[in-house]
Amino acid sequence: MASSLHRLYSFRRCPYAMRARLGLLFAGLQVELREIILKNKPAEMLAISPKGTVPVLQCLDGSVIEESREIMAWALEQQDPQGLLDAQVLRQANALVEQNDSEFKYWLDRYKYADRHLEMSQTAYRQRGEAFLQVLEALLTKNPFLLGPNATIADIGIMPFVRQFAHVDRDVFYNLPYPNLQLWLKHWLEHPFFLQTMTRFQPWQEGDDVVVFHQPP
Repeated sequence: MASSLHRLYSFRRCPYAMRARLGLLFAGLQVELREIILKNKPAEMLAISPKGTVPVLQCLDGSVIEESREIMAWALEQQDPQGLLDAQVLRQANALVEQNDSEFKYWLDRYKYADRHLEMSQTAYRQRGEAFLQVLEALLTKNPFLLGPNATIADIGIMPFVRQFAHVDRDVFYNLPYPNLQLWLKHWLEHPFFLQTMTRFQPWQEGDDVVVFHQPP
């Protein structure tokens, strides 16, 4: 069945794909969602994005966006009803997301998979990752969101990674001295758009009906 929608290849548990889906939801855009299995990536996705990572957005004009940050930005540039691309803080937002992607993600991966990275203990990896959590906690002492009274692209771009860090050991995370960050994460985990983001879909196969991904009713 042909689709007249932009097409998103995604994987439910991937934090990069989560933030791409959040960006699309906050923009109020509908896309065709193709949930994939990482161990069995569809040829249709690899044909347009040989690097084989998610998310991948195939636009109706044939262009392909392969990076989650670019998908978020593209979606919100189409329409941004809640002002997540606030021009006054956009440079700061982008810098914070870059710090998340380049520094925090490095320690997060080692904390989550400490058994694969034996150079340091899991506790040591967690403590290195906490340097970024401390930055976020300091920001959240001033406002309910990272850069002010309203959510920005920084919040939706970083939250999936903080969630992943927290879920390595929830008991440890919720006993860390970051009460504002814990409340912020709780807010996002209960947000209707995040709940929609985490809807389970069957892996896509050729010939399946189109799955339309959009804001919850």
